[in-house]
Amino acid sequence: MIVEQLKGIAQGFGYAVRSDRPAGAPPMAPGEPVFGHLRVLRDRPLQQFVQWADTYGDAVSMRLPGSPFVFVAAPEGVKHVLQTHAKLYSKQTRGFDKMRLFLGNGLVTSEGDFWRRQRRIAAPAFHRQRIEGFAETMTRATGDMLGRWAREGDGTRDVERELMTLTMRIASETLLGKDLSGAADAVGEALSFLTVNTTERINRVVDLPLDWPTPENRRYLKAVAVVDAVLGKLIEERRRDGAPHHDLLSMLLEATDEETHEKMTDAQLRDEAVTIFAAGHETTSNALSWTFYLLGRHPEIAARLYAEVDRVLGGRCPTLADLPQLAFTKQVIQESMRLYPPAWIIGRRAEVDDTLCGYKIAAGTQVILSPYATHRHPRHWADPEVFDPDRFSAERSEGRAAFAYFPFGGGPRICIGNSFAMMEAQLILAMVSQAYRLELAPGTVVEAERGITLRPAPALPMRLRPRAQAATAPREATS
Repeated sequence: MIVEQLKGIAQGFGYAVRSDRPAGAPPMAPGEPVFGHLRVLRDRPLQQFVQWADTYGDAVSMRLPGSPFVFVAAPEGVKHVLQTHAKLYSKQTRGFDKMRLFLGNGLVTSEGDFWRRQRRIAAPAFHRQRIEGFAETMTRATGDMLGRWAREGDGTRDVERELMTLTMRIASETLLGKDLSGAADAVGEALSFLTVNTTERINRVVDLPLDWPTPENRRYLKAVAVVDAVLGKLIEERRRDGAPHHDLLSMLLEATDEETHEKMTDAQLRDEAVTIFAAGHETTSNALSWTFYLLGRHPEIAARLYAEVDRVLGGRCPTLADLPQLAFTKQVIQESMRLYPPAWIIGRRAEVDDTLCGYKIAAGTQVILSPYATHRHPRHWADPEVFDPDRFSAERSEGRAAFAYFPFGGGPRICIGNSFAMMEAQLILAMVSQAYRLELAPGTVVEAERGITLRPAPALPMRLRPRAQAATAPREATS
């Protein structure tokens, strides 16, 4: 066992950066003689992907360790991989391998017949009529946050942290039926560490096996054990008491595969619960954080948002019935996710020889997709760096290429929680915008931190301006 592990580590150190381009493959982008594209994709992948989309349009070969790598920017190529020929492209990639260490075999990481079965079982729990029942939980939690802001008074807050706490509470209450958002909560701390550490493991050239007793590995395994203990206890309690609970865990526990009439095992429930909880709260929080950042830089767009919220709601709490009338509010979120999609990179592996964007793709090729870059593709987006929510009006959306915009992925593996996330984001944005104008603190510099998701870093300090005072308060300069 140890010998095999050492071989794997040695192989990681010994990988040569490929200098050859397989016949018929996409053109090879210029890179460093020794490291190829390894360093540029480690240090500034977002800028590089956008540049390649602008230069090559469709696809480009990359010089990276191991298997052939291809970056695909064209929407038709994205559609080919995620939808039209999705069965030919697996999730057997380094990124998903590392995520499986703590997510297990949930909907994000599983494949084949097992994934199809899990999707069938889970789908009814995410039916629109069911998730609409969580709207009250979302507005109540948001109201509590706004009430705390009012009690604590005006000032500068790290909005990214505030939203992370809020969406963690919503995720824990809707999934588990209890609030796990406290700062000292073991599950929240464990998941936060696991998410950050998994990103570090993905980015390393060599990652020591988990059964090696390093301090980092011990902490990792301890965090997984904390999550498993809490969720295992909840699952056991639910199975034992049989009482009705109106949360996603209960829905998943009760769900039955319509073809096999089987239910999920405790292990499967654990993997799905961790996946939904971990992915659900962080992606929505990041999407909203970038939304407030962009609104802070574009007060004229924020003013249109406030006008719509005031006109539709008249000062009352939003309900589901209000969402169709909050059309511009939704467009603001959609445009924010175009510029800063939480899932900024998607990996797949070609399992057979294929033709993609007119190029030959050999079996084993690692295919990289980037919503961040495709959402800026110059052939499909005019002035792609401009924040313009009107892009998503009905008139301007008509005729847009499929997969020119894919913040939730696409095809059969489109995010099962996309409707939940959009409902949550729209309600939170409307409620916060009713009460406050958020302004970037002077001198704020925000960078896009590339982890499993894309988040503003190192923080998002914003000044709270109560809307009752906003009309007369002097406008602060923003960065």
